[in-house]
Amino acid sequence: VLCSSAAARIGLPNHEAVAAAKAGIIGLTLSAAATYAPKNVRVNAVAPGLVRTPLTSRITGSEPALKASLSMHPLGRIGEPSDVASAIEWLLSPTQTWVTGQVIGIDGGLADLKGMR
Repeated sequence: VLCSSAAARIGLPNHEAVAAAKAGIIGLTLSAAATYAPKNVRVNAVAPGLVRTPLTSRITGSEPALKASLSMHPLGRIGEPSDVASAIEWLLSPTQTWVTGQVIGIDGGLADLKGMR
């Protein structure tokens, strides 16, 4: 399971480098899934939105920045590390043998449900 980002799928100011790098992860996921499927190796990715971590504390710890970010998320909240971990756990589960080549957005609808809030 690789880690991309919602930033690869939406236009965010000042995110050029991370968007380009994480878009590369999407391409890697799809190509690797195609390459290794005949060997029964599954390759997937998650694409988190803003998640409350020490790295994002400048946003999540600032009331104005947090309010602006919340307004972008259709579910109206910031992600927690457990949201991403649960998706990864599901993808790695031995019961999910039919899932490969997927990039799963863990972003509260940010990338796909624009303009809902």
